[in-house]
Amino acid sequence: MITLLIVDDHPVVRNGLRGMFSADHRFEVLGEAGDGAEAIATAEKLRPDVILMDLRMPRTDGVTAIKELTKRGVPARVLVLTTYDTDSDVVPAIEAGATGYLLKDAPVEELFRAVEAAAQGQAVLSPSIATRLMGQVRRPAPAPLSARELEILELIAKGSTNREAAQKLFISEATVKTHLLHVYAKLGVSDRAAAVAAGFSQGYLTP
Repeated sequence: MITLLIVDDHPVVRNGLRGMFSADHRFEVLGEAGDGAEAIATAEKLRPDVILMDLRMPRTDGVTAIKELTKRGVPARVLVLTTYDTDSDVVPAIEAGATGYLLKDAPVEELFRAVEAAAQGQAVLSPSIATRLMGQVRRPAPAPLSARELEILELIAKGSTNREAAQKLFISEATVKTHLLHVYAKLGVSDRAAAVAAGFSQGYLTP
């Protein structure tokens, strides 16, 4: 029997997952947590085989929790279960130590198989995510950010608007927007928040 800890900030989601797994003799749900901080404390206490981890939660997010669980040597395998499939979500979670990454729209049997595989230490990826990652591997590596693009990304990460960045760099706001579009293309993102997240995950930015 595989023991589970369910981590999600939505009680309805936790209840639904508990009901699904509790109805199958292969699994036992040991507990639940509503955010990453609670997940860390509960996992250390209950020592589940697998943690079903949401990513975007208040107080402590999923990636931070995965990093801390790894740091503390908690042996549970972490299977991310989320609605988000962007690169800025997937890559940091895997780099933090997640064994697998699955989307919440996965069929029940696929979720069960993923938990069983994760419990055995096997990597598990949602088919759509695996396809995208394979495509990235096959594509030529994007050009690195230029010095100016990196300056703008750093200012954006610190909360500067386009106008503020333009003033600080003594360039026009239109030029900032052009550089930002180049940053988006090179990082494979489509907005400022994702660019900052990708900047951290790809090593362009440091905390």
